[in-house]
Amino acid sequence: MVKRALLLSAIFAGISLAQAQQPFIVVASTTSTEQSGLFKHLLPAFEKLAGIQVRVVALGTGQALDLARRGDADVAFVHDTELELKFVADGHAVGRREVMYNDFILIGPNSDAARIAGGKDIVEGLRRVAAAKAAFVSRGDRSGTHAAELRLWSIAGIDPQTGKGTWYRETGSGMGPALNTASAMNAYILADRGTWISFKNRGELAIVVEGDKRLFNQYGVMLVNPARHAHVKAEPGRRFINWLVSPEGQKSIAAYRIEGEQLFFPNAAPGR
Repeated sequence: MVKRALLLSAIFAGISLAQAQQPFIVVASTTSTEQSGLFKHLLPAFEKLAGIQVRVVALGTGQALDLARRGDADVAFVHDTELELKFVADGHAVGRREVMYNDFILIGPNSDAARIAGGKDIVEGLRRVAAAKAAFVSRGDRSGTHAAELRLWSIAGIDPQTGKGTWYRETGSGMGPALNTASAMNAYILADRGTWISFKNRGELAIVVEGDKRLFNQYGVMLVNPARHAHVKAEPGRRFINWLVSPEGQKSIAAYRIEGEQLFFPNAAPGR
């Protein structure tokens, strides 16, 4: 019995050591890719093919880029094209590849105090929300969704901060928790479609505005610059990026569905 116990201990110790020695990369990404379930769908296929473990740190895009800027990630996979291009231009990343897209949608309660259900004009929808002083939940977390929301308020000519603490509420949280807050408050909220499709606690919420071209939501991926941070795992990071934009990776993204509904649409340009 003692010998058997020692043998089992040695086997388990060997397994733990092998796991510890398995190559891995850290990917700083958005809460929408994590909370929508996309990574749970994608990563097993890549990890099996490449033998590289992917450890995801899910944050708002601004915070994810901060993490990558400090060299605490090998790859950034986010959704704010303007910030991403600046990140590359400032030398924090090597290149940028477009991976996929979906869209933002305006969610609201069935009571619809702003009377915007069925609308296609997001700017007009936001103007009506502000005019009605209807409860609106903002992520307020420097995420790609938060940045898109602020751009849309600016186009609408409205500073939502004037309503802060009354009809405009900031959560400082990811997409899922912010949607939970909106559901509890019967409030309007801008969300990415992927997280909304996977969100279960909808309560009385539904899509009220969609289809405006200004709601387009592009995702990009970048390798953190190893010239800035020598410890960045450049080769496995490039393998992950190349897989995402490969026909196999793009097919896997397109295959991710919930109840038959596709969450993300691959659009990587070949040979770039």
